[in-house]
Amino acid sequence: MLSHSTRRWLAGLGVAGAFIAASATPAFAAPAAEFELFFPDVTVAADSPGVVRGAGLYSNEAAVLNDVTVRYDYRSLAGKVTLTGDTGNDCTADGDGVLVCHEPFPVTIDELYGGFVGQVVVAPTDKAATGDEGELKIDLRAADREIATSTSRIRVGEGVDLAGGADTTVKAAPGGKFQAPVTVRNVGSKDIDGVVALFDSDYGIRTKERFDNCLYVEDFLFACEFDEKIAVGEGGTTTLNYELAADTYAPGSQYSNAWFMTPSDFEDLIGVREDAGAEVARRGTGKSLSLTSLPAARSARVVQTDTDPNNNFSGLTVEVTGKNGADLAAIGATLTGKKGAVLTAALGFRNNGPATLDHLRTESDVTFMDVTVPTGTTAVEVPFDCAPRTGDDAKWGQAGTPGAAAYRCYPGPFAPAGETLTAEFKFRIDKVIANATGTVKVNVPCECEGGFYADLKPANDTAKVVVNAASGGDGGQGGGDGTLPITGSNTALIAGVGALLLAAGAAGYVVSRRRKTRFVA
Repeated sequence: MLSHSTRRWLAGLGVAGAFIAASATPAFAAPAAEFELFFPDVTVAADSPGVVRGAGLYSNEAAVLNDVTVRYDYRSLAGKVTLTGDTGNDCTADGDGVLVCHEPFPVTIDELYGGFVGQVVVAPTDKAATGDEGELKIDLRAADREIATSTSRIRVGEGVDLAGGADTTVKAAPGGKFQAPVTVRNVGSKDIDGVVALFDSDYGIRTKERFDNCLYVEDFLFACEFDEKIAVGEGGTTTLNYELAADTYAPGSQYSNAWFMTPSDFEDLIGVREDAGAEVARRGTGKSLSLTSLPAARSARVVQTDTDPNNNFSGLTVEVTGKNGADLAAIGATLTGKKGAVLTAALGFRNNGPATLDHLRTESDVTFMDVTVPTGTTAVEVPFDCAPRTGDDAKWGQAGTPGAAAYRCYPGPFAPAGETLTAEFKFRIDKVIANATGTVKVNVPCECEGGFYADLKPANDTAKVVVNAASGGDGGQGGGDGTLPITGSNTALIAGVGALLLAAGAAGYVVSRRRKTRFVA
């Protein structure tokens, strides 16, 4: 699990999305819960319609807050900017420079990724000028109880327009090397004083270079900051050296986006980097990476913001060649107990590799798993990602509901090679039966997006859940080979990288399914 300071780093990036907690989440936060509220710094262009921003709420434990009110105090910039509720939000002005918003629904907070409170529009007035700056103070209350406060910066900048270069397609095999250009253009009417490229890359796309003007998360390139000016109508380009991870699935495709922004917009995006970001993204120690074909003259940097971020992307597609598959082995359990005992079983699967299964970009599950409850027992606690099943019909609306005879489970979009994903079921023994048996089966057919149907060893796709096994039971391991599950850090790493990129707003690298899953490595 990511540490508290890592969550603070992600929070500062403005994580937004659907936050879903288990059904056991309390109706209100426990008194011991500690909350943090983050609203990103904002730079708004003069003479523009403004920008939409929202706040993230984070806690050291899962909770649901009711009757939430958020008060935005921007009186230090009264007359220069305005705050209004975004479409559908219940917000009203409370004097000059204060906006109060009421959340129409309970706010759910996940322990790792937090919750989200309503968006507001930050817009300049006709009196705003480049360089104007002030504080935004935010106070969040639930049922008239103060939960968290936060202070952010709002400033007015010069509007510019960056645009990404053409998309690129290359071919490489797992473990192979390739190059890709990074190209940006100035399509606006003002010179651009520096640019930042933020990278959104799939699991298999890595880089070993460590430029001192770039930020990295282990082997993943996160961002590069370029000081060169880009004159109106001109552009800059450079080339990056990449390699595919040896455990990239093949044949297939890997994708990356470069998202270009002004240094001021990047500064707003990662405003908490100094006190928390070093744990996630680290600066390289090698030579500097530069853009070519740009004038070298420099002057004092002006605060700038991009007024049309929709054209700021350029894409990279890597066509992965060769063959590199995966073997998912079901993991069952052997349980022993007396009548009335409640026994815990960690059920799931191990990816024996050699390839990692990565569906993070599409949010689809890497596999679908069916669990049948052992004879003579009742499932009294069920993972949130498992729904009661009758035949092939899974009742997703009843996910996490105990008492069913069979379940369909949705383990999430990422299964690293060499690691195990399991979730806990609790079974109550109602009748003592020797060798009472249930099953765990992965790679089951599902008429839904995702799944895995090219398993290298289908024989170990099913494992037993045996209660009160007679002497000589097989232990419930998939395939009967006695292989013990192992764990590692790859799942947490890639989930953290994906969350960081999602938090930064990069399209495509989506981990909301990973948020929901209770299957852990």
